[in-house]
Amino acid sequence: MPITFKAGDKIRSSEITPEDVFHRRREFLKSAGYSVGAAALGLSPWSPVNAAVPELGAIGQWPGSTTEKQTPWEEATTYNNFYELGTDKGDPAKNASLLVTDPWSVEIAGECAKPGNYTLEDILKPHANEERVYRLRCVEAWSMVIPWVGFPLADLLKRFEPNGNAKYVQFQTIIDKDRLPGQRYPVLQWPYVEGLRMDEAMHPLTMVAVGMYGKLLPNQSGAPLRLVVPWKYGFKSIKSIVRISFVEEQPDTSWNLSAPREYGFYSNVNPQVSHPRWSQAKERRLDGESKGLAALFSEKRDTELFNGYADEVAGLYTDMDLKTNF
Repeated sequence: MPITFKAGDKIRSSEITPEDVFHRRREFLKSAGYSVGAAALGLSPWSPVNAAVPELGAIGQWPGSTTEKQTPWEEATTYNNFYELGTDKGDPAKNASLLVTDPWSVEIAGECAKPGNYTLEDILKPHANEERVYRLRCVEAWSMVIPWVGFPLADLLKRFEPNGNAKYVQFQTIIDKDRLPGQRYPVLQWPYVEGLRMDEAMHPLTMVAVGMYGKLLPNQSGAPLRLVVPWKYGFKSIKSIVRISFVEEQPDTSWNLSAPREYGFYSNVNPQVSHPRWSQAKERRLDGESKGLAALFSEKRDTELFNGYADEVAGLYTDMDLKTNF
């Protein structure tokens, strides 16, 4: 079901990444060529969270962005799935300060010409001029519309020169059991891993997000780097990436390892394929209109095949049975 994010109660600044950490990232982004400080996307110049989350400044608009009403910032950043920070929807915002994002590095491994450990500066600086807004629908057990800020994943992957054996890309999230409370329990096999087929990873809709709503990503949303794959369910869009591997065989993914009957490798949004425990033909969009418990009983809408991006991505699956390859 599509995920649309809406605004809820205000969150305390103490529940956001410490301000000094964000300011260090602000200085980095300046050095990388990002414009920091100007208001973007028509957001108000101040809110309880704006003081801790720097704005990214003027950003180019991706021409394929949806025109649907976007989810308010406050709801998008307080109703999250990020099990490393807790399994309740409010836990990631509450525990956001426990995720340390500075310094940050990403290991590049596997079937490519340029493996190695790359700092966040290494990863971002060559893409500074590619920054744009993708206002995309997102899908999970609810739906949100979020203006993501980032650049195509393909532009990043090409830099490492994957070879002919690279059929898939696997991603890994940070593991830090001393600090991240969710990783102290066997809710999933840690660290969290996800994967895409190479043609999915190279598709123009697949992006690396570094921000949202014209601001840097807050920790609960997957800072400092996360994946966004808008035609798939939200758990495919892995957060806080620390490792990218080019591999020949289909890689393991966390939810498929946990419950293979319920969560397939592809996890494309498909209203015709029911989850074993519920239908996926309808979604409930979080758009700021309903608050608290009322949102749980708001009217549902029809789920769209590939989350409404069928024209762009259906060709990736022409010869596949989508009920088998779910």
